[in-house]
Amino acid sequence: MSSTPIVLYVCFAFPAVFLLARVLGRRHTAPYPPGPKGLPFIGNMFDMPSAYPWHTFTEWGRTFGDMVYINTLGKRVIILNSARQATAMLDKRSSIYSDRPVSPMGGELVGLKDTLIMAPYGPQSREHRRYIRQSIGSKTPMERHHAVIIGENREFLKRLLGSHQGVAAEIRNLRRRTAGAVLLKITYGYTTQQKDDPVVALAENIADLLASVLTPGAWLIDTLPFLRYLPAWFPGARFKKVAADMRQTLYNIADVPYRITKHKLTNSVDLPPNLIAECLEKEDLNTETESNIKWAAAAIYSGGVDTTVSAMHSFVLAMTLYPNVQKHAQAEIDTVIGDERLPSFKDRAHLPFIEAIVKEILRWRCPGPLNVPHRATEDAIHDGYYIPKGTTIIANIWAILHNPEVYPNPDTFDPSRFVSETGEPTDVPSPYDACFGYGRRICPGINFADASIFIWCAMILAVYDISKAVGEDGKVVEPTGEYTSGAVSHPKPFECSIVPRSEKARGLILSMDE
Repeated sequence: MSSTPIVLYVCFAFPAVFLLARVLGRRHTAPYPPGPKGLPFIGNMFDMPSAYPWHTFTEWGRTFGDMVYINTLGKRVIILNSARQATAMLDKRSSIYSDRPVSPMGGELVGLKDTLIMAPYGPQSREHRRYIRQSIGSKTPMERHHAVIIGENREFLKRLLGSHQGVAAEIRNLRRRTAGAVLLKITYGYTTQQKDDPVVALAENIADLLASVLTPGAWLIDTLPFLRYLPAWFPGARFKKVAADMRQTLYNIADVPYRITKHKLTNSVDLPPNLIAECLEKEDLNTETESNIKWAAAAIYSGGVDTTVSAMHSFVLAMTLYPNVQKHAQAEIDTVIGDERLPSFKDRAHLPFIEAIVKEILRWRCPGPLNVPHRATEDAIHDGYYIPKGTTIIANIWAILHNPEVYPNPDTFDPSRFVSETGEPTDVPSPYDACFGYGRRICPGINFADASIFIWCAMILAVYDISKAVGEDGKVVEPTGEYTSGAVSHPKPFECSIVPRSEKARGLILSMDE
């Protein structure tokens, strides 16, 4: 195809299609939900924020209400800024709001449509969920992996001893390594090397890949899908080369550890309980089944590492900024467990304040401030408003979890909102209801995330003190508390001090080698 017809198509065809859609697409007398007024032809294209979209969406919610409608070049989007609306649409009417919108960049060119996170709702996504559910989908199968989680976290505590005052950048790197090691072991039975592990190095690329392609508005092709027909040499078509590189990375992440595990199983190598082994033993294998097993496994790693690391990094920031919360938590641990051993999962029922800290981490700074978009599969009327088939639905998790009517002083880290002085849970809504998604697209790794965050918080508080760093000039270094934009949001680099609580705590850490 020559470039001249392409240029003409770009310049003239799309406005014609847009006008035709405007004329023929409106078949209901019900109005669209309110939202910012757009411009002719392009709609709200220039209203879309390039960074921290959840903050802009929250402001729109204050102006226009819990449901906000925008239109970018004919692409209809509805933003849900309240738990009531998110539950009513995505939970209670999940039969028509469980699909994913087509993503030309991430889904089609990069290939994420093969993964659970962006797969259309249907047989493939249901099969992926079935496999994941067998491995980590409920508390009972998760219990098989508790020893792995505790073992890797003990290794983390030892590595932290040499982190030189616990600079948070090191914490993030150590945590990603630890979270990755846990997920690789429970998914593939793969034991990571201490240094320069090739599978870890390969898999770590998934975080940047997902952050790049899942951020709303990050790629023009997602707004102008016809750009995919541009030749790779055409000015502005560099996204094709980027997409091809990302696609190769994604498929390597899915293929390499899968092949390693399958090879070990063929050669009767003993492995710890893992998803691949269990599925290959139980299923009648064919090409489609193997593909589903492979991509279900890839979904556990790709969906679990960066989000878990974000939550744990936020925990370090919270303990740095709120020392009284840390003291309260450590007092609970000392009373229940003492200083002779580390916390275990058996202690969880007796540590209600640690439990509340986990909830507050996920509320205060949810790893994914926006849920992965849903898509309406048929026309609908909701609360008197018209929701056309094909509309993208985005739940603004940030707005939901920072609603001051539900969570007073929402920007303050306050675990006591979830637990009474007697240790009983309060009636404040759990953030789990929002931060892990809604309806049939709820995160299947919720039990893994819950277990991982809890035990890590408990273990590090048992033996370490976290505080603000002191600079060479003797002045306290105040963390900014700023976060990155993107599909998964992390604290921006900050300094802190992480040291053993006592010599006895140091001895307990070192005794893990014995």
